[in-house]
Amino acid sequence: MKKQKNRRLLKILVIMGVIMLSVVGAYMFMMYQSIDAAANNMYVEIDREFSPKRQVQISIEEKQPFSVLVLGVDERSGDRGRSDTMIVITVNPNLESIQMLSIPRDTYVNIPGRGMDKINHAYAFGDIELSIETVEDMFDIPIDYFAKVNMEGFEEVVDAVGGVTIQNDLVFEYSGITYPAGEIRLETGEEAMGYARMRYEDPRGDFGRQERQRKIVQGIIKEAAAVESLWNFDDIISALGSNLQTNFEFTNLIDFQRDYRPALNTIENSSLDSGSGEYINDIYYYVVPEASIVEWSERFKTHLEL
Repeated sequence: MKKQKNRRLLKILVIMGVIMLSVVGAYMFMMYQSIDAAANNMYVEIDREFSPKRQVQISIEEKQPFSVLVLGVDERSGDRGRSDTMIVITVNPNLESIQMLSIPRDTYVNIPGRGMDKINHAYAFGDIELSIETVEDMFDIPIDYFAKVNMEGFEEVVDAVGGVTIQNDLVFEYSGITYPAGEIRLETGEEAMGYARMRYEDPRGDFGRQERQRKIVQGIIKEAAAVESLWNFDDIISALGSNLQTNFEFTNLIDFQRDYRPALNTIENSSLDSGSGEYINDIYYYVVPEASIVEWSERFKTHLEL
């Protein structure tokens, strides 16, 4: 009698286990399909197999160092817009570090096929491809990936990761929100975007805004790569899918979240701030000394192990 009860109990437990596994499996499959669809929505191919600055394409699966050009674009109806935010990011999992360099939008550079002009005009002239080509030509390095961000819609991304933590060194108020000094938690996308947008109250002007933008990007990367974010990865990818275009494939994102997390231990934020404002033919440009560009070129090459 006791044996029959034990067998009956065991059978019930097995059936419950099978049902639970089936439900979990179905849920995981549906979540994967949803994430895959969102990832495909933000994936964009560009007109080249890999950077001409490399002999072969790099491999995320093999944990090789790589570079990313982040373009923050404010596009309007009937206007392609300009890349008001340009950040070069290099990631080295072996050194467990990330370098981020902001390029001022008025920087005077050679735009291939167009001549000397402001670097943010490259996007207006030739979209993502010409922006990448211009940065590669400027620093003599490969740009392996790009991320074109709709800055107006990036609030959704901050909300999806559950907010970001940043170190603030300037006390100010923007749109009714006060940002105290020290380590602060920006809980919502509205708070984060207000922090990134403020410009005129910062004595550093555009350089201060660039630094705050880098801090927000850094915060998003850290939050998205955290183990806890796996539980809302669907929300994160969906938010990115609406506001981001990139040539990172879905499998690349998974590999990065899993294998490149140690690189978040050291993130170096910098800006190309060694130049000066000059008027050329009555137009304002930010002119950077060639020595500074060469210095950054060497730093990037070392970090990319080229």
